Amino acid sequence: MSDSTQSTGTSDCPREFLVSVELYVPTVPSFGLRKPVVPRRKADTSKTEETPRSLKEKSSWISVARTPAGAGQWRPATCKLTDEDDSCSLNIYIDETILYQTIYIHMLNHFDIRHADSSLFLRKNCMALASAGGQRWGSSANTEPIYFQFEDVDTCNTWLVLLRSYSKPEIYGQTFVSRDGGLYRMWRQVELSILQGRNLGNHFKAQLDANASSATLSEGDPRDADPVDLDAFCEIHLNDNICARTTVKKGIGSPDWLENFSFPDLPPFETLEVTVWREKRLLKPMILGSVRIALANFRRSEAVEGWFPVIQAGGVSNSIQVGEIRMKLTVDEEIILPHTSYSGLLTVLRDRNVLEWMRDFERKLHLRTTSYQLMCIAIAKNNLVEHITEYADREVDGTPSSHNTIFRGNTTFTKTMELAMAFYGKAFLESSIGSTIRRICSEKIAIEVDPVRSGKGAKEVERGVDQLIHWSQEVWNQIYAVRGQCPHELRRLFEHVRKLVEKHYHTKDSQDPHNRELPWQSVSAFCFLRFIVPGILNPHLFGLYPGLPSARIQRSLTLIAKVIQSLANLNPNVQKEEFMRGIKDFLKQNLPAMVDYILVVSTPVPLDPYSPHSVHPAHSHQRLNVVSSLHERSTTMPVLERESIPLLPHVLDIPRHLARITSSVLRSARSPDPKGKSAEGDNQHLSGLCAQCFDLEDQSLARVSQLASVESYPIAFQWDTPRITSTVSSAVPPSLTSPSTIVESRKVSRPYTAPSVADHRKASSGNITPSRPPPHDLSSLRRGSVSDIPSSPKVTSSPEERSPRAMNRPRFLRPKSISADSISSLASPAGARSLRSPPEFQDLEASRKRKNVLQGILTKR
Repeated sequence: MSDSTQSTGTSDCPREFLVSVELYVPTVPSFGLRKPVVPRRKADTSKTEETPRSLKEKSSWISVARTPAGAGQWRPATCKLTDEDDSCSLNIYIDETILYQTIYIHMLNHFDIRHADSSLFLRKNCMALASAGGQRWGSSANTEPIYFQFEDVDTCNTWLVLLRSYSKPEIYGQTFVSRDGGLYRMWRQVELSILQGRNLGNHFKAQLDANASSATLSEGDPRDADPVDLDAFCEIHLNDNICARTTVKKGIGSPDWLENFSFPDLPPFETLEVTVWREKRLLKPMILGSVRIALANFRRSEAVEGWFPVIQAGGVSNSIQVGEIRMKLTVDEEIILPHTSYSGLLTVLRDRNVLEWMRDFERKLHLRTTSYQLMCIAIAKNNLVEHITEYADREVDGTPSSHNTIFRGNTTFTKTMELAMAFYGKAFLESSIGSTIRRICSEKIAIEVDPVRSGKGAKEVERGVDQLIHWSQEVWNQIYAVRGQCPHELRRLFEHVRKLVEKHYHTKDSQDPHNRELPWQSVSAFCFLRFIVPGILNPHLFGLYPGLPSARIQRSLTLIAKVIQSLANLNPNVQKEEFMRGIKDFLKQNLPAMVDYILVVSTPVPLDPYSPHSVHPAHSHQRLNVVSSLHERSTTMPVLERESIPLLPHVLDIPRHLARITSSVLRSARSPDPKGKSAEGDNQHLSGLCAQCFDLEDQSLARVSQLASVESYPIAFQWDTPRITSTVSSAVPPSLTSPSTIVESRKVSRPYTAPSVADHRKASSGNITPSRPPPHDLSSLRRGSVSDIPSSPKVTSSPEERSPRAMNRPRFLRPKSISADSISSLASPAGARSLRSPPEFQDLEASRKRKNVLQGILTKR
């Protein structure tokens, strides 16, 4: 693949973009194509293969399809995107001349263009394009998603943003409201952790409930059946489309996966299905059973963990349970309003250092997952590094406590540094240790130097020490070779820490050699102790290796991590374990190189904004072309459509991050748990923040009711009250044996702003009489999912008021799913107006609500 993303044309002519990619071609569509040329080359034993053989996809069966018939191959291809104002098409060429597919991008939705999980093909930087029959043209009738692999993450993100800029965001109310191009847009995400299985392969009689999300165990079924020895893996399907798969794990009925998946930018929720496969040598995998979950039944932003029964299909009366899988599932769905609606919240957030907000969110509101959203906002405003350095000036003051903060502490400062290193340094970590770690895992390197563990003699222990030194040298050589690729942001942070230690500990004037090394050790305490070494220990958590390594490989990685950390500590004479003393010569030999490494990564270099090879990703040539095109076209886009395009280079969506912060604060405000209700010191900032979140909540409800009031549907519907339930967690903890019983007791409609599919079908039959919901029902809508709303929004619009671009380009050419727009069909205008209480009651209720909740949050111990 080449790094070419070129653009041609002017504002008066069609604009074109080109990029070279790897294209996944299924077997059946590839029959009519020329076979790829396989260059013959002599065996070269001096070079190690970049991708280990065991990491390559098994062409015999691993594919996107459920069956082995869909297996395919990767081919070099060229993508050409053509913008003609009223349409946009993507032509895909194989061998530079064969037109493989044409996709009409302007007919796709945003959620049709997504990052593909690396577990599908064991390849990174992949993107999936889903399209129906009328949205693509090709030589075959294949309707599977099209998968591309780009050369690097920067190119992949650039093309994701470019393609989405020509597709249709999920905006509601745009038909009736000209202001901002609509009322709001939607965003959905599913986070899934597949932890372990038990009793897989054993058969039990399953008891199915048609209203439950999956089967539940019968009370009389035994659990102590004989374990079955098998190799198993799981495939994850969302809305019947495969999204990811786990690694194959060996286990006697109880494999441990411990694998986490995140699926953002999803279409309206339907079902999540986890299919369990059994693998045998020389045979195709067999399906054991599956777990099928109705996502509409899950309360949003609430984690559900438990044992889910694996059901072997056989009808409602003949279904057989073949084991259980322990999973953790979180479903998020947010309503996002225009950026200007969050101006009040942004003003409050800007009044303080972002690390101070992180500290208060964790200590006072008990919100530990909101730090990432706050960090993304600071990154988009380009002030995260300044906030961290300002906060570091307070933390590192030369006292013994600040010394512990740097080297072993777990404070807001160190946690934010870890978040920043993971965000900015992901590509740097991959280039530093990724290829070497995968070699160790794929070659199943087993190292043991402890005679007690191995139970072997001195010769075997000596051989283990030699093996440890060899692989430690391999890892260190790669780390040192790419030291110049350290991101500019991390260099600035490391430099500030180093200079702070030099200033407060007077290391330059010290006669003690250990004190003179403190500045270098302070850098290694972050770069190695909290970043590189954890990546060696847990490569699956950093995306360096698919799945949890086996116990023997994990032991090898642990020993290598100890050696690298000892080198980073700059003290080769201190070894706690006797069997680790054999690496002393290795440490002394590489000590000067480690000092040089620390100085390089903690010294910023001048940036050349015109260099295509600049270390800063924001100055890449291809991205500048795309950003220039987006800037030119954004002037004709409606507000919501323009803001739905993520920001480069980090693909950030600021209104979405603000909406998620609002939801989290309101959930904490309504939580009955008193742990996070105490406040220490000044509470003025938290009071202002909570007040803004409650204001956003009221305004979001007004937008939802406005959408319901603008149009009546010709068919009479009974509105099963939009169950946007409060985000307070249930007081009863979920059962670890039957999560479906929890789901059944929660019976929540599909999205929080739309009826369920079942309700729609019932209404279509015409057997339901219209019903008007009581005024207080709308207050059960989930609050905090959205933001500000104009006090008197413009409801109707004429063709003259709409932008020329919006009129020229065809919008929503495919049938819309039942979603938030459907709410307008569930009540007459009069009925919708009755949803809002009189103004005087609204003001009274709002003031009482804020007063009570804020008193609960801010009460002193």
